[in-house]
Amino acid sequence: MPKRILDVGQCRPDHAAIRRLLETRFGAEVVQVHGTSDAISQLRLGPFALVLVNRKLDADYSDGLEVVRAIKADPDLSRVPVMLVSNYAEYQRSAVEAGAVEGFGKAELATPATEEKLARFLA
Repeated sequence: MPKRILDVGQCRPDHAAIRRLLETRFGAEVVQVHGTSDAISQLRLGPFALVLVNRKLDADYSDGLEVVRAIKADPDLSRVPVMLVSNYAEYQRSAVEAGAVEGFGKAELATPATEEKLARFLA
């Protein structure tokens, strides 16, 4: 059974690029949602190997760090690994401080370093 990844708040082109990488490189199944409540609902249906959260959610431009905090604050969901998708180091640091693992930026999506980060949870 393929590992499942929850992709939160990506626009259509970014979701397509992320999904393509995850499906072709890791044989993973990618589920897309657009906000915090959708993410929590999907995680409760589980299981997911990883959650990818956009820094700014496409649907309403709300802060993706709030999604990270909501997941990590829930005792039933806090063990699921979460990565922030952001090119900015300061937001990556904030996400790690909130309980996420170090994520990656869209600009580095096709790099070996990003594949290594993802492989920790999907290989």
